[in-house]
Amino acid sequence: MSEAVDATGEALEVWIDQDLCTGDGICAQYAPEVFELDIDGLAYVKGEDEELRAEPGATVPVPLPLLTDVVDSAKECPGDCIHVRRVSDRVEVYGPDAE
Repeated sequence: MSEAVDATGEALEVWIDQDLCTGDGICAQYAPEVFELDIDGLAYVKGEDEELRAEPGATVPVPLPLLTDVVDSAKECPGDCIHVRRVSDRVEVYGPDAE
């Protein structure tokens, strides 16, 4: 699966700040291929291998077919904890810290 890119052609990645996660699971409803609630009730990103990335600040690439779902997750997240950023310079393009 190809990775999503921003308007400048830069690859995008996503991560979740578990300290702000409310456990609502909206992200897992929008993009279950990318987000999953763990046994602790918090959301985590997961890679193509289906393994959760539980380390703080862990990122996964945003798959191109799921870009809209991932962006909608960031917009609808009640905890404002989903961050989508460019891989090259780590600038947030969607999420609470987006410019």
